[in-house]
Amino acid sequence: MTGAHTALALGALVLLVFCALALGTSRVRTLSRRVGSFECAFSRATDPDAPWIAGIGQYGAESLYWWRWWSLAPRPTRSWLRARTLVIEHHGVADARGYEGQIVVRCRTDDDAFDLLMSAEAYAGLASWLEAAPPAASRVI
Repeated sequence: MTGAHTALALGALVLLVFCALALGTSRVRTLSRRVGSFECAFSRATDPDAPWIAGIGQYGAESLYWWRWWSLAPRPTRSWLRARTLVIEHHGVADARGYEGQIVVRCRTDDDAFDLLMSAEAYAGLASWLEAAPPAASRVI
């Protein structure tokens, strides 16, 4: 490979990395500016050693959506139906890893148990959103 080919390949690689970073940054800005969005980390409740994965939550009409912070995926990584989501417990974090003032919210759905780490304001919004769900329509036979 000649020097010109190497420089062209390196330039293309740098351009590709720059485009990926620009798309990722644009995605995060767009998601965080949506109505009903909040910073929220996710972890599996069934694994106490599972790491927190940073992300953005958003309240929808019928579902809570969660996007991974740094990803190029156009769809949410996880979503939970409001009618099936229950808050089991919540407590503040007394941790020195930068999570002071955050609330761990343990949630459960029909087939999933998970923890969300969020600010006290975001938890108040989650509790209000869950309580404000319309009553379930009863089936008439």
